[in-house]
Amino acid sequence: MNILIINGCNLNFLGIREPEIYGDKTYKDLNKYIKSLAKDMSFKYKMVQSNYEGKIIDYLQKAYFKKYDGIIINPGAYTHYSIAIRDAILSINIPTIEVHLSNINKREDFRKLSVISDVCQMTFCGEHFESYKKAIQYLLGDK
Repeated sequence: MNILIINGCNLNFLGIREPEIYGDKTYKDLNKYIKSLAKDMSFKYKMVQSNYEGKIIDYLQKAYFKKYDGIIINPGAYTHYSIAIRDAILSINIPTIEVHLSNINKREDFRKLSVISDVCQMTFCGEHFESYKKAIQYLLGDK
């Protein structure tokens, strides 16, 4: 299985931004974690990050043409208002899993709304890096 992992705004600031919420691990640590999972669980992946909504949409559209088997997306704050990202997910028809490091359902009211969850197959949140592992397991059929 070939998986595209898309990380949105501010995820490049992991370990710096609000460590009491997002933990002290860095984006580089997340890369190492995913690489280790790929080796252990035998899947291929590409992981990207952008602070720009349009770039995230570009990644989603390119996934269609490159025939990815699945997508894991953590859009960051775009989760709560980006109809454009939602529409892009809907248009590519690739199994997509939403992930979040924090539990968005136990945070501020505005963070409880996800405009992409209804076009994703599943959402995993509140388990830091483990949210990604659960998303990968789901895509691989380990539900």
